[in-house]
Amino acid sequence: MTREEKPYVMVKEDKNLTGNARFEGFCIDLLKWIAGQVGFQYAIRLVPDHMYGVYDPKTKEWNGIVRELMEKRADLAVASMTINYARESVIDFTKPFMNLGIGILFKVPSSQPTRLFSFMNPLAVEIWLYVLAAYMLVSFTLFVMARFSPYEWNNPHPCLAESDIVENQFSVSNSFWFITGTFLRQGSGLNPKATSTRIVGGIWWFFTLIIISSYTANLAAFLTVERMITPIENAADLAEQTQISYGTLEGGSTMTFFRDSKIGIYKKMWEFMETKSPSVFVKSYEDGVKRVLEGDYAFLMESTMLDYAVQRDCNLTQIGGLLDSKGYGIATPKGSPWRDKISLAILELQEKGVIQILYDKWWKNTGDVCNRDEKSKESKANALGVENIGGVFVVLVCGLALAILVAVLEFCWNSKKNAQSDRSLCAEMASELRFAVRCGSRQRPAAKARNSDAAVPCDRCSPRATRRRTRYCSTGHEETTYIPSIEIPRLNGQQQQQQQQPPPCKATPTHTRHTHCHSHSHSHSHSHTHKHQPPPPRQRRGSSSIVLGQGGDHPESILWRFDCDLAGEPDVVISPPPPPPPPSAAVSRTTTL
Repeated sequence: MTREEKPYVMVKEDKNLTGNARFEGFCIDLLKWIAGQVGFQYAIRLVPDHMYGVYDPKTKEWNGIVRELMEKRADLAVASMTINYARESVIDFTKPFMNLGIGILFKVPSSQPTRLFSFMNPLAVEIWLYVLAAYMLVSFTLFVMARFSPYEWNNPHPCLAESDIVENQFSVSNSFWFITGTFLRQGSGLNPKATSTRIVGGIWWFFTLIIISSYTANLAAFLTVERMITPIENAADLAEQTQISYGTLEGGSTMTFFRDSKIGIYKKMWEFMETKSPSVFVKSYEDGVKRVLEGDYAFLMESTMLDYAVQRDCNLTQIGGLLDSKGYGIATPKGSPWRDKISLAILELQEKGVIQILYDKWWKNTGDVCNRDEKSKESKANALGVENIGGVFVVLVCGLALAILVAVLEFCWNSKKNAQSDRSLCAEMASELRFAVRCGSRQRPAAKARNSDAAVPCDRCSPRATRRRTRYCSTGHEETTYIPSIEIPRLNGQQQQQQQQPPPCKATPTHTRHTHCHSHSHSHSHSHTHKHQPPPPRQRRGSSSIVLGQGGDHPESILWRFDCDLAGEPDVVISPPPPPPPPSAAVSRTTTL
């Protein structure tokens, strides 16, 4: 007894054939091998109602092949007949000759169309939201840290040592611009100076390194892998929706599996299949495959039949894994003497590999297999989620916490250092805090240094950004000062003029560092010239001089000389004013009224 089902049992198209010659398939070849091993003759006939056999609780009767065996109208049943508890209770089965499970047959989903914003696919939606939140948090943290840290308040005019105001470069807009520039790997021209703000910048750079590297790596996969629109991926997805219908073979073991299952998902699926109209059950596997190809239908079937259908139609595919595990066996009536003999023959054929040879013959070597390129089955590139790169957010938060701690320490230390004798530390901290919370202003009064004669370096006074020594030639005193090369000082309200031929200022080779200056030609309104002869000059290699002179007859006129040693450090030498002209050279002026 058998049932027609590809590729297990098939009827040949040649109508002139009779008897067993009319049939072919996997089960027919298996029966030939078993008959040769055990030694018996057989005659094949098809079951009248085309059913494998299912128990009807209402009539309490079996149908199909099971009924034929129970009534002993057949000695054997060789077909794709699943071994289960209900059937085993009324008939006997041999050892399974094939293992399988229930799978989901579905139509190959269509390719996903290219979208305008597909570049955002490499990261999950929650990651994009977290990155945006991190951007806002870090920008605001940098702004607050810069206002609290005393090292971010700098003199806007560094050439003026005693400026009354200090300025903070990290305004709200500049803070956001700095974070934006570093995130896009472009920079912004703003450089943090305080330790706390540098920690914020450094930890943000590390954060952006991981995010951008992960995004770039995953973007390549999304651009090269063909994306498919898959509405369902497993049985759970199938149970949670109602747009796609699903069913089984009517009267088969798969139908019994869902009907008797105690698992919540499978019970829910059975309720859907039982109440769905029109009916989702089919009479044969061919009808189920045809309905799947029509669309919006998933067919629940044995994995062996599913593999057979998928290998012959490239528009079909399997969704998810197997729902259970079971096997096919040869059925006999209860107490049949053939069961044990056939079981031993099946075990022998399995050990010799005969059953695997038969499987390959009817599943893979029939000539009608779909030429499915295995390389085209690209695995789906999954978007990176929190579980993949969530650690970088933890590092970012820890870095921000460290920066806040350092900023608080800097604020307290600076308040303690600037606290005057008549003010307590708390009062100084309250004063500093009032200026820090004024978010709309970038400037604040400068804190006066305790040592008023301490010089403040100026990095913008010279293109070479070097210190210059100022020598007072009359006293031999030397001190360090900073003179802006881009500004000409004024004395007595008059602009100093440049002279092109200044005599050099030479230093005597003594250990007292006294400096003697050559007298300079100085123009007065009376056109008199006074000269002061210095000792022989000591030439400096590669030097040049620029003299800034004060025109006029005021006795406090000062001559500014920039002695620039091209091989070393430029010197600024201030010479004493020349003596006033003798009285004999004076010209009287008569005013007529």
